[in-house]
Parts: sequence; structure tokens; C-alpha cells
Amino acid sequence: MTSMRDRLVMLLQQPFAPVMPWVGIALGLLLVLLVVRDVGVAGAASELERVEKEWVAARQLLMRHREARKAKTDVAQVWAMLPAERDFSPLALGISEEAKRDRVNLPALSYRTEPTTVANTSKGLLQGSMSGRYEDLRRFIYDLETAEEFLLIEDIELARSSAAQGQTLTFNIKIATYLRADAPGLVGQETSR
Repeated sequence: MTSMRDRLVMLLQQPFAPVMPWVGIALGLLLVLLVVRDVGVAGAASELERVEKEWVAARQLLMRHREARKAKTDVAQVWAMLPAERDFSPLALGISEEAKRDRVNLPALSYRTEPTTVANTSKGLLQGSMSGRYEDLRRFIYDLETAEEFLLIEDIELARSSAAQGQTLTFNIKIATYLRADAPGLVGQETSR
């Protein structure tokens, strides 16, 4: 024990002896800093990372909900624009009347429906030949394309004629539309499968 005591006395007699307590305090503070950093700051950093991940996930979920809500609104608008199946015959009659107003001869417009892959909808096809002057045909086609109803000109083909008819042109036209089912209350309903 004396040797230990002698060493301590000898150490305290050295010129750097007054700095020794300060070095001990600095080492103690360094140790406390390391413990606080490892326990406190690292824990807070991992908590911050977890909260940021949750925020990003919540933000993405919110964006998906907004997109879904907008898509539902868009689908409802398109659905409202589609004519009902019961209105298909009057739609064909209306197209014939529009042709008369535009001085286009549309003698026999046939129409039929086809099923689609979309629930509660069908495709309505109107076909026939139309003839008239170029300007009148152009106005009629423009009126079809800008109609309130959802109409698509699927095919239009110039028919060959052997007789010279002056300025009269004859086209075969195929017009399509999509029809919603006649059942009321289908807009916005979800079906369970």
C-alpha cells in the first residue's frame, strides 16, 4: 500500500498536477456526453425517422384518396353524359333530324346495341349511308362531334359511285355511343363481389 501512496504523492508533485482534476472532469463530461448522445440523441433520431416515414405514408394515402375522389367525380360526370338505353331509339331519330337540318340525306340509319365489358353499359352502333354536298356533310359531321350526347364517329368511308352526281358525295358512316343501363340509382354505387 505504501508503494501506491508513494506513487500518488510523486504524481501530485509533478508540474502538471494542478491540471489533473480538470482532465478528470473533462473525461467525466466526455463520458456523460457519449451516454447522452447514444441514448438521447440516437433515440430521438430514430423516433424522428419513424415519424417521417409515417408522415410520408399518410401523405401518400391522402393523395390516393384525393385521386380516387376525383376519379369518382369524373366517372359520375361521364356516366351522367351517357344516354340511357331507352333513349337510344330517340337518339337515332335525333341524328336523322339533324341530318335533315343540315341538308344531308340519311335514308336508312340502322341501329343496334352490343354488350361491353363495363358493368351496366352497352355500346350503341348506328350505321348508314349519307349523301349531300361537301359543305353540308362537313357541317353535319361537326354537329355530331360537338353534340351534347357522347357520340363517336368510328368509321367514315367514301362510297364509290359510277354515275357523276355533280357535287353530291356519298359516305358510309358508323357512329357509336355508350349507353347506361336503364336501372335507376346506379351512379356512384359500388358492387360487392
